[in-house]
Amino acid sequence: MEDTVYQKVREFKNKYPMTISWRLKAHSKIIQKHLNPDEQIIYAFAAQKNDNPLDIITTNVVVITNKRILLGQKRLLFGYFFSAITPDMFNDIKVKMGIIWGKIYIDTIKEFIKLSNIQKGALSEIETVISDYVMEEKQKYPKKENV
Repeated sequence: MEDTVYQKVREFKNKYPMTISWRLKAHSKIIQKHLNPDEQIIYAFAAQKNDNPLDIITTNVVVITNKRILLGQKRLLFGYFFSAITPDMFNDIKVKMGIIWGKIYIDTIKEFIKLSNIQKGALSEIETVISDYVMEEKQKYPKKENV
């Protein structure tokens, strides 16, 4: 049986319990709903989608699949937020470590995603997984030559 988004994000949360995150099952269902049949989950983690260490109510589940990076958040009453980043839209990743928690910044062509309140020990693991994934996927795109 394939791992579900919730199983993967629970593995992350068990490994890094100091990461601040809430309602993981509800957020995971949003990502699970948007997974394509041919997508496999490589890695999943949870974080707050903001840059404010005091704002702890914007938990997002972030999933790296073999096709794209997905972010999902179930709203409290109704609806949800969902974003997908394909490798061609990815620009850069930045890591900031504080005393207790760290932040991951994902720069894309269209937006700058700020993920915070992540346990310090998880930062290098997340950065490595995302960097390896993007580098591998970008190798598949043909190189553009300067005209």
